[in-house]
Amino acid sequence: MTFEGAKDYLLRRARERGVDAEVLGTNERQLMLAVDQDHVDEISHAQRGGVGVRVLSAGRVGYASSEELDETSLEWVLDEAIENANLQGASGAELPAGSALGRHDLIGEGLSASVESKAEAVVSLARGLRADPRVDALFAARYSESESEVVLGSTRGVDGGYRNGHALLMASPVMKQGESVKQGWDFDISKEFHSLDPTRTTQSILERVGRHLGATPLSTGRYRAVLEPEVTASLMALLLVSLSGKTVAEGKSRLAERLGERVASELLTLVDDPTLERGLASRPFDAEGTPSQRTPLIERGVLRSFLHNSDTARRTGQANTGHAARSYSSTLGVSSTNLLIEPGAGVSMDAGVIVTDLSGVHAGANPISGDVSVQGLGLLVEGGETRPVDNFAVSFNLFRLLEMIEAVGDDLTWRPAGSAIAGAVSLQVADLSFAGA
Repeated sequence: MTFEGAKDYLLRRARERGVDAEVLGTNERQLMLAVDQDHVDEISHAQRGGVGVRVLSAGRVGYASSEELDETSLEWVLDEAIENANLQGASGAELPAGSALGRHDLIGEGLSASVESKAEAVVSLARGLRADPRVDALFAARYSESESEVVLGSTRGVDGGYRNGHALLMASPVMKQGESVKQGWDFDISKEFHSLDPTRTTQSILERVGRHLGATPLSTGRYRAVLEPEVTASLMALLLVSLSGKTVAEGKSRLAERLGERVASELLTLVDDPTLERGLASRPFDAEGTPSQRTPLIERGVLRSFLHNSDTARRTGQANTGHAARSYSSTLGVSSTNLLIEPGAGVSMDAGVIVTDLSGVHAGANPISGDVSVQGLGLLVEGGETRPVDNFAVSFNLFRLLEMIEAVGDDLTWRPAGSAIAGAVSLQVADLSFAGA
């Protein structure tokens, strides 16, 4: 049975049994090619999918899922979801009403090139890196792609589907110059394979890692600082915790009582936009069938909204922003889509530290309090000239840092931000504490 057929079958049986149900079917295909020396030595294909049911019965919520789509398995899924709901306490939750949402293809033929073409791209990347005499070893060189399909329906009228995906080239070289050795990585990501350029990615990686060769320890002190997009993306992932409606509903967000208040520099505008054309995480609707909309979170420094699904919106008395998220096998959550800082006029600094990399953010940062203390790499700026520095720790409070922003970059760059996709820019702040030599 197809996902569409499974969805229709489950909804019909739910109506016959007198329960409200939401059916989510997802299917994900992944391809990965890895290079050893000058040839692809690993090719892996993976495909995973299934159908999940969320049932509401007398205010109680139950979930169940299956990767098998025959009638016997689907009957079991519905029975299990209803039984799980009956074991729960009443929460007052309801499935949101919806409508026909259509079928959307957000990727088209973007990944349709041959495997041979994709192998040639990643081999070209590896060769380009090894051609640089400073490259001592190549830790990894990979091409990967992911394509997903979503089908959604409910007894409350929701009906729709969409398809999306992306392609990625990445590598991690070890570079050596004299006694100085540095390892790093970078990548290029796109919704279309043919827009990836191995030569461009090679140069980006060599520049990103090579600029740290010959680094010397940074002296302890307080410096004006510029945080490059890679660093900003890490901080955006931390900030997302406080901007999640789930965190607000659980009473854990430091920003919970500050809607309408200034929480950052007036130079900062942060939005989540699932409608962004060609956005890597764009989607026409969320996991409950709520149509997508651009959501300003922080507008010129003022907190305007949190990210909500129907449940967190109900529990907090705020508006549903259409940010419900779940896979076929998970429970309802909240997630961002294309989270981005609106670019500014640019940054310019004659003296200070450009922070290029942070390590251990997952362990050295508290997303609830906003306290951060982590190791970093960077470039010391003196009289407009730069030189690499390392062996330093940088400490700050995220919420205080947002207030100290004195310039916003014009270098919008899409990076991973935890499980999210962030459109990050450079941020300049007046004063940060660095512990070095």
